Amino acid sequence: MPDSINETFKALRIFDDEHGYRNEIVEQSIDDQSAGDVVIRVAWSGINYKDALAATGKGKILREYPLNGGIDAAGTVVHSESGEFADGDAVLITGCGLSETRDGGYSEYLRVPSKWLVPLPEGLTLREAMLLGTAGFTAALGLWRLEANGQRPDMGPVVVTGATGGVGSIAIDILTRAGYEAHAISGKVEQFDWLRELGARQCVSRNELYWSEKPLDSAHWAGAIDNVGGDMLSGLTRVIKPWGSIAACGMAGGIGVKTTVMPFIIRGIGLLGINSAGCPYPIRKELWTRLAGDWKPAHLDRIENTEAPLDGLSGYFENALEGGSLGRVLVRVGG
Repeated sequence: MPDSINETFKALRIFDDEHGYRNEIVEQSIDDQSAGDVVIRVAWSGINYKDALAATGKGKILREYPLNGGIDAAGTVVHSESGEFADGDAVLITGCGLSETRDGGYSEYLRVPSKWLVPLPEGLTLREAMLLGTAGFTAALGLWRLEANGQRPDMGPVVVTGATGGVGSIAIDILTRAGYEAHAISGKVEQFDWLRELGARQCVSRNELYWSEKPLDSAHWAGAIDNVGGDMLSGLTRVIKPWGSIAACGMAGGIGVKTTVMPFIIRGIGLLGINSAGCPYPIRKELWTRLAGDWKPAHLDRIENTEAPLDGLSGYFENALEGGSLGRVLVRVGG
């Protein structure tokens, strides 16, 4: 193992002990981390809504303490006991228990099981991979599941809720790249021009939406990628066209869904759950290849909000939880 790994390095670690719930920068060695057969030098990570919940304790994300935060990481292999990877390989990892049951990517070095690592596909840099991160992977998985359930561009527009966030903004771009007419729902009307730059053909203010209490209402969209849940998801079930589907990705608006069986039986719509963290490896690898190719967002430079250092993330966590997110915050770990 290289000498540099045997030295201490920086990590953002999350604690819940007699001193309270907190995240702080610590010095640790690789032996302090969860077990794994590959060590990577992390170059980049990112901030997702789940990262903000985990770091602040405002969501029950971690199942054990302490753990390093960060559900995403991209970097270079510096030590491998696996035949699948060699020193110098560029790799990425999203989800797979990071910052939940094992140490995550907010660390200059990360030790992980090789079975979860994805080789960086041709067409993506390490930096671009983390501009996408779990947010981009979730958006891609949402579209993949929609299409697996029969969604096609000729069926009509697909609407994206929470459109200014990481998942939402990337979903707008990916849908447009895939030939769909993308519509956007957001409470940030001041960002409608930005959403149109990403490809949104129509923008709707969340504050002007009215969901009737009818079991079925006039159908507006052929499908949806929903990042909000709660009342938003409840309303969407009543306005999706026959044989369209909703990919449910988030729950910032609540975990409850108030609907009836009528949209599913009368119109034959589908409600598809998106579990990006536990996605099977073959699908995971396929989707990253597509994100590096025909589904690669055309406006990653506009989706990037800012680049933050590892020791300056607290304000970004709070901003995400307060609904202030716009696009993606990239975390510079060792890049």
